[in-house]
Amino acid sequence: MNFQSSPLIRQADKEDAAALARLIDIAGEGIPNWLWSRACENDQTPLEIGTERAQRPSGGFSFSNALVSERQSDITGMVLSYAIETAPEDDPDALPAPIAPFVELEKHSVGTWYINALAVFPGNRGQGLGSSLLAAAERLARENGTTAMSIQVYAQNTGAVRLYQRLGYKLHEKAPVRSHPCQPYYTGDVLLLIKDLT
Repeated sequence: MNFQSSPLIRQADKEDAAALARLIDIAGEGIPNWLWSRACENDQTPLEIGTERAQRPSGGFSFSNALVSERQSDITGMVLSYAIETAPEDDPDALPAPIAPFVELEKHSVGTWYINALAVFPGNRGQGLGSSLLAAAERLARENGTTAMSIQVYAQNTGAVRLYQRLGYKLHEKAPVRSHPCQPYYTGDVLLLIKDLT
């Protein structure tokens, strides 16, 4: 699927998996790499685990849920998004601390088109790619009949919070960050922001 109003944004494919893994680690502030490192066997690297997961045809972190931006055939950024139809059944207290607040907030996102991750590679930032990727995801949300979009962000990531608020996202819920070993050691809250599409 190509987006005519954003010709440099396209549906990701399986061959994009390595770039998607690097981008979701950027979006996740190192938490994905830390989680993948726990699954490594033999000589596997965390990025190889992430690439394998991005190659899967289904699941939250699948190439099938990603749109990528390109410049001269090089991937510059991505947005990973999909509809949340049911609340996760996981008990946040039983999950690794870095992801617990995100799962807790996901339960408040049922019925929305969820932005799981948004990231742009260094050297391509400040060019409006993040806004363009979010606009492409919003078109998907509308095409799928969803009436709201949701996104989660660390409150301390003030630049991202300002971008989302400028694009119409409003604070809906928040959950405290739990102590975890992943840089950059955010404290405070994870915010759930929701944009009404009606």
